[in-house]
Amino acid sequence: MTDNAVPCTVKSPVPLQIGDAKTDTSRPGVYVIDVTFPHGQAVKIREISFKNYYTAFLMVRLQKKDPGSPGGCARWVTCLKNHPLMSSPHTEEGSQDYFSIYRHQMLVDPDDVTSVRLILRQPSSAWLNFTLEDIRIHQCASDDSERDMPAWFSQLTPVDQVPDLQGLPNPQTVASSIQQMWALTEVMQTNQTAAPIGRFDVDGCYDVNLLSYT
Repeated sequence: MTDNAVPCTVKSPVPLQIGDAKTDTSRPGVYVIDVTFPHGQAVKIREISFKNYYTAFLMVRLQKKDPGSPGGCARWVTCLKNHPLMSSPHTEEGSQDYFSIYRHQMLVDPDDVTSVRLILRQPSSAWLNFTLEDIRIHQCASDDSERDMPAWFSQLTPVDQVPDLQGLPNPQTVASSIQQMWALTEVMQTNQTAAPIGRFDVDGCYDVNLLSYT
């Protein structure tokens, strides 16, 4: 399968915590990672894939273009809530696995997306750091994939279109003739005698006119 990964910029994780991040020594339990596309490109997302690193829960928000708003302004929507990546925040299981989030798992259709925001949560203090690695955004196949089809494909007769049979014999007449030929062959095989027929044998006798003298 073709990898339709979209070129994107994955920004560094930003911690969310109460108080001054510089003076507060407590470990933040939430990080935010923003993913942007070049030149404000709008993407129809098929899949979001990544490798986990001790993140327990994941929330995904999408910035989508709103065709109904004046000027087509973008708005943020939540497409995934508190998705578990580890069976338990305090155990190793799932802490470094690869994951994929597909369209059918999302709460809204991920179309016309201009930015992706990943919100990471780890309530356990057992791990010093947590993040997501190797983040990739995969888009749906292009709608104009028809241009990649071979030329002969466009010449096929549609199923609902009756082919032009002008100039061809009637199929029923052909089928009847074949059936008669088959029946005649069966009759000939049934009546065929097992006795050998001589070269000059006519009705059990020899025709003197067919014999040659030496």
